[in-house]
Amino acid sequence: MSRHLLLLSTSRVYGESYLSYCREIIQSFWGNQQEILFVPYAAQDHEAYFQMVAEHLGLMGFNVRSLHQFSNEKEALENSTGIFVGGGNTFLLAKTLQEKNLYPIIQNRVRQGEMLYMGSSAGSNISCPAIHTTNDMPIVQPSSFEALGLIPFQLNAHYLDPDPDSKHMGETREKRIQEYHEWNHLPVLGLREGALLEVHQDTAILKGSAGARLFQAGQEPQEYLNQHDLSFLMQA
Repeated sequence: MSRHLLLLSTSRVYGESYLSYCREIIQSFWGNQQEILFVPYAAQDHEAYFQMVAEHLGLMGFNVRSLHQFSNEKEALENSTGIFVGGGNTFLLAKTLQEKNLYPIIQNRVRQGEMLYMGSSAGSNISCPAIHTTNDMPIVQPSSFEALGLIPFQLNAHYLDPDPDSKHMGETREKRIQEYHEWNHLPVLGLREGALLEVHQDTAILKGSAGARLFQAGQEPQEYLNQHDLSFLMQA
């Protein structure tokens, strides 16, 4: 595959404005491309979401258009060379893309290298084979848990490490991922706030300052830091 993806755990980190923490990485990823097609379907108010994204990406020099503004969304995707799938609720995003039958176009164009793909949070979750490892509540019911399958492993965006001083008795994120592995075999990469993954063809490089924790069924979790090569996951 000729795919090129930038998968962010989050759009914001504490104390910084929208996407500012990874501004240089974003600009490097998009290169000379000036127009980005935004996919706002992880939120309910598409226009307000678009306006916010357009403002912040505009400050980086990009012209942003939103998929919801096109009467023919499939045609808009066919003509786009780069999309940004925003965060929000992963179930809502999956349901909307499924109902509009937009999965095949995105899958084909990204896999063929005809369209860059940037996702944040829910937009990163949807790049996985399925949405099993999202943290979101199922506020709507998609037709299936199937996602785009642009990468062959799972992500857990906004990954939180267990707090040894916490008195909370509920399940930790690590426990939830262990439960996933009782029924599924795919690796799960827990991306902390501020971590992101850049995928180019069959290469995957971890970026950002927060690091990530990798969970594989039957194995102890492994810790990875900025610039670590995780390309072995592309063979999952």
